Parts: sequence; C-alpha cells; structure tokens
Amino acid sequence: MDKNFFEALDALGTENSVDVDILIEKIKSAMLKAARKAYPDCEENITIDIDPAAQKFEMYIRQTIVDDEPIDENEINIAAARVIDPYAVVGGTVQKRLNIDKFGRAAALSAKQSIKGDLRDINRARILEKFEKKEFECITCQVSQVEAGGTATLIYDNTEIYLFRKEQIPGEILKEGQMVKVYITAIANKQKKPVIKISRVRKELVKRIFEMTVPEIFDGTVEIKAISREAGSRTKIAVWSNDPNVDAVGACIGPKRSRISAIVAELSGEKIDIIPYSEKPEEFIARALAPATVLRVDILTNEEKDRTCSIVVPNNQLSLAIGNRGQNAKLAAKLTGFKIDIKPEFEIVPADAANEIAPEEEALEIDETAELENASELTEQEAEAELRRFDEAAAEE
Repeated sequence: MDKNFFEALDALGTENSVDVDILIEKIKSAMLKAARKAYPDCEENITIDIDPAAQKFEMYIRQTIVDDEPIDENEINIAAARVIDPYAVVGGTVQKRLNIDKFGRAAALSAKQSIKGDLRDINRARILEKFEKKEFECITCQVSQVEAGGTATLIYDNTEIYLFRKEQIPGEILKEGQMVKVYITAIANKQKKPVIKISRVRKELVKRIFEMTVPEIFDGTVEIKAISREAGSRTKIAVWSNDPNVDAVGACIGPKRSRISAIVAELSGEKIDIIPYSEKPEEFIARALAPATVLRVDILTNEEKDRTCSIVVPNNQLSLAIGNRGQNAKLAAKLTGFKIDIKPEFEIVPADAANEIAPEEEALEIDETAELENASELTEQEAEAELRRFDEAAAEE
C-alpha cells in the first residue's frame, strides 16, 4: 500500500475532525468485513495490520500447516508453507498475505459504505458531545463565509454551523473573520445527523450576553425579570437587585457605560432600555414606557389570561409613549404582560370637529349671510343709478 493511502487517511481525519487512530480502527473493521465476504470460510483467521508510521497496510490469513492436500483456505501444504517460513512445521501456522485487489468491487464498495457509516456515527457523537450541553446557551463563533443570499457559515471549535438570514439581526452586515455571539435555539435530528440551530434575533441572546457581561447578573445579585425585543431596533430589559446596596440599573450600565456599550456594540447598535423592575404593576408599567413620562396607570383587569390597563400621559408625550409604529408601547406590553391603552391628559379635539356648527348657529349664520347678500345687491343698484346719472350729465354737456 503506497503513501497515497496514508495521505488520504490524514486528510480524512482532518476533514472530519477525527483522530487517525480511531479512523484506523474503523477502517480495520470495514476491511475485515470485506475480507470475510471474500473468504467466508476463514472469518476467524483473518487479520489486518495498518501502521501509519511504517506506512504499512497488509492483510493476512492464518493457515494451519498440513502434510497433504489442503481442504480449504484455512490450511496450507507444508511445502507451500516453507516458502513463507523456512522453519514451518506440520501442525504449526503461517500468516499468508492476502491480495486486497482480489476482494472485488462489491467487497470494496461494502468497505467504503461501512467506513462512511462509521464516520457519520463518529461525527454525530462528536457534535452531540460538543453542543448538547450548550443548547439554549450563547457561544462565540467566527464568520468564515457569507453567501450571496445572506446565509453565513460560522466556525465553532472546528465545526461549521449555519446562521440563516432570517436569524440575523436586520440591517446587520457580517464579514469574514468577524467574531459574533449566537444563541443555540435547538439541536435537531439528534438520532441521525444533528443540526445545530442558532439565532441572533432571539431575546434569549440578549439575556445571555448580559449574564456574560455583568458579573452581578452572573452571580445572582442582580436578576433579569423580563425582556422584550425587536431585533435590530430596540430591547427593553427589566432588572431587579437582590441586594439593597447594589443598584441593578447601574450594574448593567457599568463604569462610564462600559458594560452597556459593549452589549450594544455586540448587537450592532441596537438600543437598549434598562427598566428597574417593580412588584407594583402600576409602577412597573409606568417605567416600562420610558422614555415617556406617565401621569397615571389604571389597572382594568389583572387576571392571568386578560391583563389590561389604561395609561394617561401628557399630550406632548403621547407620540413618545406610543413610539415609531407603536414600537415603544408594543415592547412595554410584552415586557409587563399587560395590554396597554394609552390616552392623552386632555382630550384632543379633531380639526374637523372644531369646525362643526350647532344647528341653531347654522340657521343664524344663514340669515346673516342672506342679509349681507341683500345689502350687496342694494349697493350695486345704487352704483348703477349713479353711473347712469353721470352718463346723462356728460351727454348734455
């Protein structure tokens, strides 16, 4: 067996991230199956020797030395045995080298399929071992390729995983070599070929990044109570301190805003509102609508399946409370779990309504208009009469 086999063996191990010794054992097993098909009567007497260091790949059949004619491949005549081993004796054994080329196409294909199956099993076990404990966690990967359609190939611990366009932050442009954090949403098809599903749009990603960035959250001093997110635009996160001496919001922001700035940068500039959590629903809802100022919160229903409230804000804060396309109100509702109805402090009279006229006023206005029109007509008649008189006087002259 020439060195090309061993070069291919190294390449196969590297490509599949499999140790060469493990791969050799799998190849031995596959080749033994093929050899036993070619020599069905010699199943127990076939051995295989693969030594990468000596670049040796040989197969043998152990034959018993007999004095007369051999009855099958398990026996060899003493004369033939002494060609292999000059010291052979009747009753002993010799190792006869097998010609691998004689196995035939069917046996070779069988060996190939067996090796492929073994590699699939190895890869499946390796992937599960690497990722199973990281399901629902955040990992850091390197972008290795971005396809024209937007799908990005990421590398994590020598394993390729795919970040599809719909799971990328809207407006985000990934570049080759860039390090990004992703959230493992699931490991599908565990029994055959595991598929690692990842995302950068889930709100859980934000939670995990805060846990990784803020020590007080990691050790449990500060607790994340709720998160609502519109990926690529804005996130609201409610935090609570279990230690009266620790400011939950301050811990998340960090010295000179270092922590929150790092998180925003990781999320490609996404805005983050850190909300102090309150066990009082009215207070929590009012804070959730930040940056708008809330004057009053009225809880209408507080049942588990139907939680609604009414909010009153200053007239000049109405658009701020609702947000662009209702985003601020929507995120506040998801954060608190309440359906929110936002109202202005003073009722705004629509422009059309302001121009409406009461029936009595409308009748009065019609009368006044008629009088003005009549007055206008009299004035025109008088003007015509004066004009005629002027023309007559001019004619006489």
